[in-house]
Amino acid sequence: MSLFGRLLTAMVTPFDLEGKVNLEQAQKLAAYLVENGSDGIVVAGTTGESPTLTFEEKVELFKAVVEAVGGKASVIAGTGSNATQSSIKLTKAAEKAGVDGVMLVTPYYNKPSQKGLIEHFQAIAQATSLPVMIYNIPGRTGVNILPKTMAKIAEVENVVAVKEAAGSIEQVTELIKLLPERVKVYSGDDSLTLPVLAVGGYGIVSVASHIVGLKIKEMIDQYLLGNVSVAARLHQELYPLIKTLFITTNPVPVKTALNLLGHKVGGFRLPLVDMLIEEKEELIRQLKNFNLL
Repeated sequence: MSLFGRLLTAMVTPFDLEGKVNLEQAQKLAAYLVENGSDGIVVAGTTGESPTLTFEEKVELFKAVVEAVGGKASVIAGTGSNATQSSIKLTKAAEKAGVDGVMLVTPYYNKPSQKGLIEHFQAIAQATSLPVMIYNIPGRTGVNILPKTMAKIAEVENVVAVKEAAGSIEQVTELIKLLPERVKVYSGDDSLTLPVLAVGGYGIVSVASHIVGLKIKEMIDQYLLGNVSVAARLHQELYPLIKTLFITTNPVPVKTALNLLGHKVGGFRLPLVDMLIEEKEELIRQLKNFNLL
């Protein structure tokens, strides 16, 4: 198994009634996720509303989750940004907090060239001894890390994983072909977990695992055991709920679902807002279909 495990949850950030980070609830949620299939937790990623968290809030979250599940599961800190020096500073703080690795998202808005991407990621990776996961999500960042570029980034020895969320199985296939064996490719899209495994991917950085972690774990395990038809059946079973969890901007649906299920994760920070009534009704319908409500 890789340093991080196969099923990683991109954890939401709980807020209290005043909109402040709820560290106690974050610890409870992290422990719950580990008990329900997660091999690792990604803290302060996009699902954790990282764009609206301060540097200090992120560091406190890293410390709290390490305290809660360190040694039981991998803790991966979301330390990427569109400013290289800021990412280096946060990565060093995460290392001091005791995390097991960091996840670095593609720089957003400033749209670097492929050469700029190489220099950005290599600079951060070389500034830490921690294992590094690179996160490619062009739909949010406006830039696609090409497979040849990723292979160049991975020349830095502590780059050990890629979260690939371009939505292209062809790109995943090319990535796996070009990357050294030590670099594991994870799906960044819940709906593509099984297809990515089928072309040689390693695992999933999941949102849906907040809700159906044990089912996703079972699907991965069945596939690895060679029970492909069982894994395919589980994929089909999970698909409607997964699609509903992305009916509007992530993490709004999954946070809403967690609150409905009794996990007090609170609301959202602007510019994120509540689901529309009809969207919430569909979410409730899917949760009932899974006998979760």
